[in-house]
Amino acid sequence: MRASTARADVVIVGAGVVGAATAYFAALAGLSTIVVERGSIASGTSSRCEGNVLVSDKEVGPELELSLYAQRVWREDLAEHAELWEFEAKGGLVVAGSDTSMRGLADLVAHQRELGIRAEMIDDIAGVRELEPYINPALAGGAFYPDDAQVQPLLATHQLLRLAREHGAQLFTRTAVTGILTSVGRAVGIDTAAGRISAGAVINCAGPWSGEVAALAGVHLPVLPRRGFVLVTEPVPVTVQHKVYAAEYVGDVASSDAGLQVSPVVEGTPSGTILMGASRERVGFDRTFSADAIARIAASGLGLFPALRDVKVQRAYSGFRPYCPDHLPAIGEDGRLPGLWHAAGHEGAGVGLSVGTGKLLAQALRGQETDLDLTRSDLIVWKE
Repeated sequence: MRASTARADVVIVGAGVVGAATAYFAALAGLSTIVVERGSIASGTSSRCEGNVLVSDKEVGPELELSLYAQRVWREDLAEHAELWEFEAKGGLVVAGSDTSMRGLADLVAHQRELGIRAEMIDDIAGVRELEPYINPALAGGAFYPDDAQVQPLLATHQLLRLAREHGAQLFTRTAVTGILTSVGRAVGIDTAAGRISAGAVINCAGPWSGEVAALAGVHLPVLPRRGFVLVTEPVPVTVQHKVYAAEYVGDVASSDAGLQVSPVVEGTPSGTILMGASRERVGFDRTFSADAIARIAASGLGLFPALRDVKVQRAYSGFRPYCPDHLPAIGEDGRLPGLWHAAGHEGAGVGLSVGTGKLLAQALRGQETDLDLTRSDLIVWKE
């Protein structure tokens, strides 16, 4: 079917992991669904990330609630499909390099446990090294989060879209959106390079480019790109069993600093390679290779695992995280233009939060009571 003849209950702009999850749950709920993507499946952020499904890095607040909810969706609603995207319940280890960092981590853990997160403080390095024998013995201690997990993001995106299509969803790739159709003050579809698609709801799942899509409808959505690099080593005998990162990472995620920030994140893969991150900087959509960022990531990773000092870096890649100034994703219908919905601004948590976001939106689109209240002032879309 050509886009020029298409009509659906829901048209989703963006075939990244958030768009794929939203398409799956919308189609599963019986809504006729079309996904439009200007490139190929997962050609943006979803192909340039690590696939985190974390609760450990969330500060107390609405994103943590969404993270806990999304965990249940991954582990319960989607349990039968876990092998399709290599779901690994590997657990997360957050480590602290000083007594001051340990006190801050202990406070965070205490608050998180009150909300139902499973977390265990490890008061000395000996306990940390029981979990990760190669970790730096100079560290002070840490905290273990058994529910942190990992998926392969490319597989998750492709497979969620495949499942959506099995439930009737349609997908148009290489199809750029050129306009948002409106009628009587309501979004009623999109114009594309291939023609017009009419829909009862337009869902903006365009990741770092969501602000541009919103602008097509004449509304402002302050989603900005935040560039990050990841290093991939050659396969090595040194094993890293968990997602391991420094306690400072949580603060960097919550920071609004535009400059380069680097906090170490290290994990192993089933193939034996080691992934190292994480950097953050707001440089627009500049894809220029940054030797400074790469060097700082490597140095910070070695601070956690000195045994990797002689390991060769096989490749490095960068991507753009969709960043919102309030550090909360925009999820729900835009009150300025009914019929236009947003699912954007998840920053580095998009993979983990995608399925929770998709299920909530499908409930709302069906007129059902949502499992989390999307009308709360701290969960609804950005307000000027």
